[in-house]
Amino acid sequence: MGDEYAGQQYQQFFSDINTRIRDLEDRQRLLKDRMLLVGQTFVKERESSFGDLQEMKTILIQLQEDQKRIKDMLKRFGEQLDKSARKEELMILQRQFDLFREK
Repeated sequence: MGDEYAGQQYQQFFSDINTRIRDLEDRQRLLKDRMLLVGQTFVKERESSFGDLQEMKTILIQLQEDQKRIKDMLKRFGEQLDKSARKEELMILQRQFDLFREK
């Protein structure tokens, strides 16, 4: 009877150990799957961020070129305005010409 009881204890002990090992293996498999998902998500996010960064860089370069063109255009426009006579100045000259014609 003692051998039978000892055999049952050993069987119960090994059964518990086998259950714990299976639980640990399941936990390890779940952690592995989670790590793979995290890694895949990280790679996708990195690629997405890199693409967004490249797009923003392209847009920034285009904006800088546009800004330079606008500055150049405004500079030329300002130079042309300085060279051209203003309406008020033309009116003054017109009055002076009118005065000379009347005499």
